[in-house]
Amino acid sequence: MRLQELLEYLHLLIPYKGENPEIESVENDNRKIHPGSMFICIKGYTVDGHDFAEAAVQSGAVAVLAERPLSLSVPVIVVKDTSRAMAVIADAFYGHPTKNLHLIGITGTNGKTTTSHLIEKILADAGRRTGLIGTMYTKIGDKKLETKNTTPESLTLQKTFKQMVDSNVDSAVMEVSSHALDLGRVHGCDYNIAVFTNLTQDHLDYHHTMDEYKHAKGLLFTQLGNTFELDNPKFAILNADDSASQSFEKSTAAHVVSYGIENEADFQAVNIQITPKGTIFDLVLNGTKYGVQMKLIGKFSVYNALASIATAYVSGISLQRCIQSIEQVEGVSGRFELVDAGQDFTVIVDYAHTPDSLENVLKTIRQFAMKKIYVLIGCGGDRDRKKRPLMAQIACKYATNPIFTSDNPRSENPLEILMEMESGVKGENYLVIPDRKEAITMVINMASSGDVILIAGKGHETYQIIGNQVFDFDDRIVAKKEIEARF
Repeated sequence: MRLQELLEYLHLLIPYKGENPEIESVENDNRKIHPGSMFICIKGYTVDGHDFAEAAVQSGAVAVLAERPLSLSVPVIVVKDTSRAMAVIADAFYGHPTKNLHLIGITGTNGKTTTSHLIEKILADAGRRTGLIGTMYTKIGDKKLETKNTTPESLTLQKTFKQMVDSNVDSAVMEVSSHALDLGRVHGCDYNIAVFTNLTQDHLDYHHTMDEYKHAKGLLFTQLGNTFELDNPKFAILNADDSASQSFEKSTAAHVVSYGIENEADFQAVNIQITPKGTIFDLVLNGTKYGVQMKLIGKFSVYNALASIATAYVSGISLQRCIQSIEQVEGVSGRFELVDAGQDFTVIVDYAHTPDSLENVLKTIRQFAMKKIYVLIGCGGDRDRKKRPLMAQIACKYATNPIFTSDNPRSENPLEILMEMESGVKGENYLVIPDRKEAITMVINMASSGDVILIAGKGHETYQIIGNQVFDFDDRIVAKKEIEARF
């Protein structure tokens, strides 16, 4: 694609009339530049891409998009906001790939990963060629790729969608974070369906207030568009039991489909029975009840299942096939995942890292636990500090034996994080063991027959970030080794 053709999509107030080189690739990392690239200068939190423009040209960049004039030997196109322009350029350069995909975006505080996997499974079981973008990995057909962010930046995102289209993917499911929505990473994504799981406290280090957080989530629904097409309908799948859904319903022109348990909804679960082996409930749709027996455990799993079934149903999948797929799911990595090495007590690893998600998991455990409940929990460094005492309070409220330990302390002092957790539970009984491995070892050795251990906060993660170093650390592997060592 020629430079001038690409720039037409920006609708510059002063049209570009300079040199018109062929653009072979678009990059915002000067280390990825090769002859024929366009380099986009992005101002980051710690690095300014403008400082690397000259190096990009030396590596072969034939054009530079910047926010200020630069003295370079190639065309420099100046725009007000390069991040915003990058989304436009990326979408155009890769041929508007999401127009060729049935695209489903999922946002919410908790449940995005599980819900995305459930939807992807239903679609795949029905014969759709699927793609998945989320916290754990990116999946294109049967191929899995590593991912850095829950929702990649616009350039990576559009490139990934192009790879999906080239691999004959027809349906893509993705987690959409509040950060991505606020930063415009998903500009250019033509969503067919937007799904809302729930809204509880998290990320206030970035959004500052719950209203700002809710506003960011709501952008996914406003971006569904304002038209009604018979052959390309848009749907907003909303949680009827979360008050934020009322705001999102008002902000979208899309067809609204609700799901829930407590309040009346289009897809409603009744007669819920939770056991250590799974969850049974009746799904009510248009006045008819359909029995569901799934291996996933907990009320929160019912919400995830409802959202997934509703999404797949409006995507054209029969209700019977939706239920059949849900019932086959064994679980999602790091989400209420059992660690079984033959021990006579239960060990569960879960990603719960917000007050609401921790409370949901512990409430579920209390429904089947016969003896002691141990919970091992920490809080990540350089993240929302307001939730630290709340996490501790919930641990002490629902567990018989709460243990506070390190999560990913990052640049913060682990002991200071733990002190902030303790500030919410003065006078309560709990243990503090800063070293996470030591804490897991101790709790495994403390447990007796019939007890339940919840190792919360990191779930699927295979690392621990301490300072600026990343160490190999997987709660599941550590727990299994300690169980085997004990028995």
